[in-house]
Amino acid sequence: MTMQTTRLGGTGLTVSRLCLGTMTFGVQADEATSRAILDHAFDAGVTFIDTADVYPLGGDTSTVGRTEEIVGRWLQGRRDSVIVATKAVGKVGPQPWQQGASRKHLLGAIDASLRRLGTDYVDLYQLHSDDPATPLDETLEALDTIVRSGRARYVGVSNFLAYRLARLLGRAEARNLARPVSVQPRYSLLFREIERELLPLAAEDRLGVIPYNPLAGGLLTGKHSLSAGPAQGTRFTLGSAAERYQERYWHEREFDTVRQLAAAAADAGVPLTTAAVAWVLANPVVTSAIIGASRPEQLHDTLRAASFTLDPALKQRFDDISAEYRRGDAAR
Repeated sequence: MTMQTTRLGGTGLTVSRLCLGTMTFGVQADEATSRAILDHAFDAGVTFIDTADVYPLGGDTSTVGRTEEIVGRWLQGRRDSVIVATKAVGKVGPQPWQQGASRKHLLGAIDASLRRLGTDYVDLYQLHSDDPATPLDETLEALDTIVRSGRARYVGVSNFLAYRLARLLGRAEARNLARPVSVQPRYSLLFREIERELLPLAAEDRLGVIPYNPLAGGLLTGKHSLSAGPAQGTRFTLGSAAERYQERYWHEREFDTVRQLAAAAADAGVPLTTAAVAWVLANPVVTSAIIGASRPEQLHDTLRAASFTLDPALKQRFDDISAEYRRGDAAR
């Protein structure tokens, strides 16, 4: 298997077509297992790693930063061999100012992330979500300070609506401040709403697109059963994440769609897991798809997607089966 690389949007930065997401590290996966996952992905050519200061998923303020610490220990001796991305905005402490996109929070959050990661800089520093309570100019000024100080090489966003991202880009350009170069949205065969506005914006403004949840929290592995209920140890039962993931995907409509997709993949002789990630990568606007695992062996089929060419006929079947997910939840 050969891992392909590409440029991150309109930048000169080269990243692998698959990115390893790390939010399982520290709750779903202990440190030894997390290191094994990192080793397995790295050995397969994944040189792009994404984390966040609030990880691990399913934790609380007592576990905040644990994932970055695990990644940081693994990075020792490897820092020049990987592209490291992290995120801030989420709540990391009990005080009301220990969250959001204010100047105070972001300038403190980047320093805390660098300490945990054991590095002087991150390659990509992202707003984990929008913060409507903070003026965009204040946020951009803080990000600009972070870039100019050398603590981040590039900045990006995650979970932004298209109109808010367009405003952010416009203000950055008008003020000559560091401009976001990427967007990290949720995107899969079961969530295609971003095709309507966000992806066209990204294409026009040459933003890198780094989708997360390409397997819809694991539902697109085809291994879950609606009648049996959510399996323990998965995102559908995991602490503070369980309600969010069940609300997103645990519905009869989604399970029916997965059955149709699995049948189409079986007809083509490819695992649904591989085909679902390959479908995300087949979108010409997508830069790198974020994959994750709680055990190293779970990466087998997702890593195959990097070198798997999705047959046009299978892609069309997938497009047709999942077409209603471009419209949002109105059809549910």
